[in-house]
Order: sequence, then C-alpha cells, then structure tokens
Amino acid sequence: MTESTPGPRPRAALAMSPDAASAVLDDASLAALAALCDLAPLPVLDDLTTPRARAVLADVDLLVTGWGCPPLDADVLRTAPRLRAVVHTAGSVRGHVTDACWERGVEVSSAAAANAVPVAEYTLAMILLTAKRALESARDYRASRTRPDWLRTPRSVGSHRRTVGVLSASLIGRRVIDLLRPHDVDVLLYDPFVDEAGARELGVERVGLAELFRRGDTVSVHTPLLPETRGLVGRELIDSMRPDAVLINTARGAVVDQDALTDAVLAGRIRAVLDVTDPEVLPPEHPLWECDNVLLTPHLAGSQGNEWRRLADLALSEITRWASGEGFLHPVRRERLAFLA
Repeated sequence: MTESTPGPRPRAALAMSPDAASAVLDDASLAALAALCDLAPLPVLDDLTTPRARAVLADVDLLVTGWGCPPLDADVLRTAPRLRAVVHTAGSVRGHVTDACWERGVEVSSAAAANAVPVAEYTLAMILLTAKRALESARDYRASRTRPDWLRTPRSVGSHRRTVGVLSASLIGRRVIDLLRPHDVDVLLYDPFVDEAGARELGVERVGLAELFRRGDTVSVHTPLLPETRGLVGRELIDSMRPDAVLINTARGAVVDQDALTDAVLAGRIRAVLDVTDPEVLPPEHPLWECDNVLLTPHLAGSQGNEWRRLADLALSEITRWASGEGFLHPVRRERLAFLA
C-alpha cells in the first residue's frame, strides 16, 4: 500500500466509549495527541450517527479509535469523505473496521503489539506458578498452618524440563515463546501457517495438534476465534492430555469445548487457568466457579491500569509516523485480518 502524505496537522477525532477514552488517554496523552493533530473537541464520538458526529466526521483525516468504537460502515464513511487512516488504541479492529474501510483504502494501525505484552506476561506467570502448584500449595498451607514435608514433593512439580505447548504463533503466542527462552522448558508449537524453517527460527518443535495436547505438561491457547477455530480444543484433545496437565486460555472462551473441559477438571484429571470463558461471565451456578482445579480470572490478562499507557504511547508513535508520511510500523492488512484476534 502506498504511504500517505497528509499535511503537517491532520484533522483527527476520538471514536470510542467515554470510559475507554478516560482509561487509555490520560491528560499527557491527550496533550501529545493535540500537539500532533488538529483534534476535534471532546466529548469523544461513541455514536457516529448524531448531528454532532456527522459534523466532526465531515473533515477528519484520522480517527483515533478504542474500545466501544461503533462500526465504520459505508454509511459512516459517506459522512467522512476525507478519512484516510484509523489508529486503534487497543488490539482487535474486527469490531469496527469494516469492508467499506478497506474498499475506501483507509490505512489501519492497531496497538495489538502493545496489548500482547501483558497477556504474554500473564501467561508466563501462570505457566510457572502452575508448574510449582503454587496456588494449591498456598490454599493447603492456609488450611493446615503447618509446613508439608518438602522432600516428598512429587517429581511432577516444578518447571525443569517441563513441556509447554503453544497453540498458535500469533502475536501473543510468539511473545510467550520469547519469554520462555530463559527458562529450562521444552516448547512445542502447533500452527498450520508455520513451517519447519519458521519453527527453527522460533526455537520450538513444530508438532501436530493432537501431539501438542498429548505431550504438553502445559498447553497455552493463543489462537484467534474464527469460524474454523470455534470449538477447536474439543473433547478428544482434552481427554488426551497428561494427568495433572494444565490448560491455559487467554484467547477466547469459545475456542475451547467448555463442557469437555468442565468434565475433565471436575474429574481431577487436569487443571486449568481460564482468563476467558464462554460466556465471558459464567452463570453463577456453573461448576467451574467452585472447582479447585480451575483458576478463573476476569479477562485481566490484557492491558489494565498503568499498562494502558503502553497502548496510548504506541498509538501516538503511529500517528507521528503517519503524519510525517512514513507509514505505520504496525499496520493491519486486510489479507491478514482473518488471522488476527
């Protein structure tokens, strides 16, 4: 795609929910953005059909989007004839960048690379903590108030030469692999789009999906939710996992057959760390809430708190590049959209 060369002060507007804007864009970030662009006054645009929104969109070159941005469909684009670029301050753009954007030739950037950092860090932490059975040990210690005989620790406990299976060499999956390098673990990868040469470059062993689940002491799911991946981790794969193996899911709940996983953890066969479920918040009566073999967290692996600044900084860097005609460092390509979360 040809790099755009907008003027020194592109007209920009914020399109996201007010809560997303206040979380991700602090005063310093807004000031930096205003120094780069002729920024439309607040409040942010969270409904692109209002008279005010149409008036703002009429002369914008750039939209800075975030969580809660409405779809940029053909009707919206007709009210934004000058729009040339979208910079997203979060990860996936699939909820608001539509076919009409690609057909218009709108350039798109995403902060997915920044959002991948805390997800990968969370994953690494859970790989190491579950290998040591830290959460279970803390629970038992609190109950007994006595120190167990550590010389009787089962040999399955610990990270030394543990086999970690990574499902998908996505942006996050690749970062998890990078973070695992200093640790004495063996890493398996299943990704149909990575060949043997690519696996060697990543420093992992390329295996089939069934082998990944059969051999992994820990299997971490990082595939996006697509029609082809819905229910990908099914009962047969879950039932093939080693006794006391750990399944970690920070991707999307619907990638995993939740009924099959529930059966396996309730039976005590395997353990699980689930930052996502299907639905996102389980019904209050769901048995996973009370299962000792499961750690449920409320989709916290992604950027939160001070990590939002990383998203804003990446977006500002991308706007700086685009405004100077350099093009995006983190572009989202239409042909790659099907492979992104």
